[in-house]
Amino acid sequence: MNTSSEYVPPKVWTWDKPSGGRFANINRPVSGPTHEKALPMGKHPLQLYSQGTPNGQKATIMLEELLAAGHKGAEYDAWLIEIGEGDQFGSGFVGINPNSKIPAMVDRSGSTPIRVFESGSILVYLAEKFGAFLPTTQPARAECLSWLFWQVGSAPYVGGGFGHFYNYAPTKIEYAIDRFAMESKRQLDVLDKQLAKHEFVAGDAYTIADIAVWPWYGSLALGTLYRAAEFLSAKDYTHVLRWAHAIAERPAVKRGRIVNRTSGDTRKVLRERHAAADFDAITWKVPAAKTA
Repeated sequence: MNTSSEYVPPKVWTWDKPSGGRFANINRPVSGPTHEKALPMGKHPLQLYSQGTPNGQKATIMLEELLAAGHKGAEYDAWLIEIGEGDQFGSGFVGINPNSKIPAMVDRSGSTPIRVFESGSILVYLAEKFGAFLPTTQPARAECLSWLFWQVGSAPYVGGGFGHFYNYAPTKIEYAIDRFAMESKRQLDVLDKQLAKHEFVAGDAYTIADIAVWPWYGSLALGTLYRAAEFLSAKDYTHVLRWAHAIAERPAVKRGRIVNRTSGDTRKVLRERHAAADFDAITWKVPAAKTA
């Protein structure tokens, strides 16, 4: 008889019980809609369907930065998709993102609506549409896109890896936390060394690379993501902290980071956004670094 408590994987994995801790109700090994639900539509050409997670913040920060830069065509409606409630599996949302992940966007400014999904893709689409925050000449363009896709490829280790096992998993597993904490710290070190040489992530100009990286690594360093700044010794990454505080002070970032939020002080979140005036009741404050 095997008395070891070590998990032995079966020959063929089958889905026969809920898994995923607090996310068990939305985890499943198949795609497609679970229910019929049409998406709402506002008056602006750009319709965003999202939640204020780090990936969701990329899209809203980008849109607010475009508006701040004078691009009036970037006006948008931001509709809340509550992923904990399974809104991403509604037929309307699956129609614009078959992968059922936020954010997703529809551009109705032309004769044919254009769907755009995946946060990095949305950033590139908007940057090219408005000619902003993405260099048009080489080598600056290649550098910016390289750091954008660094974030896209690396963040799952921070979110689905470290964040899940450190913050959300129903059982704390030393091996898993150590594995992903090590990788998260390595990524912070990569970023810190880059920011030691440059003001912004991709060089001397603020770009979509900063907009993509800040909601993850900036928030992690400031302690507003997983409350893990002390655990990861974020104070050691002085260049990341310098950059994180500077980005946090940008008015467009302050606005974008609270759109479609569902947690935190209800006076400082905006579940939906349909006009600039929607921010008028918000009391602004730059997030301070936390140590727990």
